[in-house]
Amino acid sequence: MRSGSGIPGLLRRRALRLGVRLRRRRTQRRIFQLATSCCSLALAPSAWLWMSAGDRVGTVESAPTAPVAVVFGAGLFDGKPSPYLAHRLDAAVDLYRLQKVQAILVTGDNGRDSYDETDAMRQYLVEHGVPQVRVVGDYAGFETWDSCTRAHRIFGVDRAVLVSQDFHVRRALALCEAAGIDSYAVGVPELHDATWLYGGLREIPGAGKAALNAWLRPDPVFLGPAEEGIPQALADAGSVAGQR
Repeated sequence: MRSGSGIPGLLRRRALRLGVRLRRRRTQRRIFQLATSCCSLALAPSAWLWMSAGDRVGTVESAPTAPVAVVFGAGLFDGKPSPYLAHRLDAAVDLYRLQKVQAILVTGDNGRDSYDETDAMRQYLVEHGVPQVRVVGDYAGFETWDSCTRAHRIFGVDRAVLVSQDFHVRRALALCEAAGIDSYAVGVPELHDATWLYGGLREIPGAGKAALNAWLRPDPVFLGPAEEGIPQALADAGSVAGQR
């Protein structure tokens, strides 16, 4: 009888096959556990943003009164605000018209001469009826943390309504709170198209970076001296109110 034949050989072969299957299942289980752990770690900052926001995200109508609205940049098309940025600015105009804010801080990227988000935002607001003295520009808002910490440290903003798209406002809210601003966020709704999906996907790594910024609280790219634009805008609002 050949070696490995008969019932003992059959049992050995079955045992070997069973061992291979068990090792394969253990490997698959470990890969699944590793993938699950990686996904949990990746999504933990996003969960933190949603939990920390609480009931401080809403609409223009539900927003409380605050001295300042902070509008974050969202790109230009041919030197004009992109549709997403225009929608943010429209919400800020509504906040101003409803007398929920007295001044508007627009914070964007002016890192090169050929690209100036901030002036484009200021011009848009003025063209839509906000007095020029009430619109203040931050030209070094290169990212959300820079915008938030500069709003507090450079422009003296302590309480504000933040304006951005609904997928971004929770990150802005967490970072502005970490920067020292008592904040409420207006989430501008958008169609759930490819642009919205791309923006939402960007928030996954953005949430991780936000958690680090909220913990470490680094200086912005540019700090510089304090600016008087917001105090002057609020003083103008007070003088106008006193004349009524």
